[in-house]
Amino acid sequence: MTTNMVESLNSMLVNARDFPYIALLDVIQEKMSKWWNDRRIVAMAITTPLTPSRESELRPRFAQSNGRHTSQLNPITYHVKGGELEGVVDIFNKTCTCKEFDIDKLPCVHVVAAAHHAQVSVYSLVSPYYTKEYYLLAYSETIYPVGSQSQWDVPNEVVTRIVLPREVKEKKRGRPKTSRFPSVGEFKKRKNRCGKCGAYEHYKKKCNSQTGSTEGNPPTNVPV
Repeated sequence: MTTNMVESLNSMLVNARDFPYIALLDVIQEKMSKWWNDRRIVAMAITTPLTPSRESELRPRFAQSNGRHTSQLNPITYHVKGGELEGVVDIFNKTCTCKEFDIDKLPCVHVVAAAHHAQVSVYSLVSPYYTKEYYLLAYSETIYPVGSQSQWDVPNEVVTRIVLPREVKEKKRGRPKTSRFPSVGEFKKRKNRCGKCGAYEHYKKKCNSQTGSTEGNPPTNVPV
């Protein structure tokens, strides 16, 4: 599980999260509207059947499939040999024994070779979620601003509803925390630093260095 999306939103709202709720929602709406429009423009400019990242990943496999020996086992199954790993491809069920195609839903080298042998379009075997059409569909809607609060159409049952203030807890001492709590996996192990020589990975008691601080040691340059 990744927190990239959460981290992106956190960095975007680092200054706005202290705003009142309505102002904060306006900031989020404005940013999301820009993101949607920018991605829609990118999607409309695509000239390939797939999204640019998936197209760049699939293209080299056409050349890599050249020279692979492909034999047909039955009307829908093909055996592809050559390279470090051979594979058995099921064109109809869209599977390959190498499992790369099964997981990524993008034709592996074996599937590309089998598709050429079967005279089937490689692009017909790609997951539709990688296509330009689905990319456009994902950002086809427009996120509009909600407008001025005076123009909101609020139902009477909401207007007449009495909302009690939330329970106020006793304020804790000290400055209120403004930074977020780190999520799982973000904790950084603190390195131990020696108070005598300043080096890491050991303590002052276990330091063998003869240089550095002499705190706690008797002076050596005073005559007895």
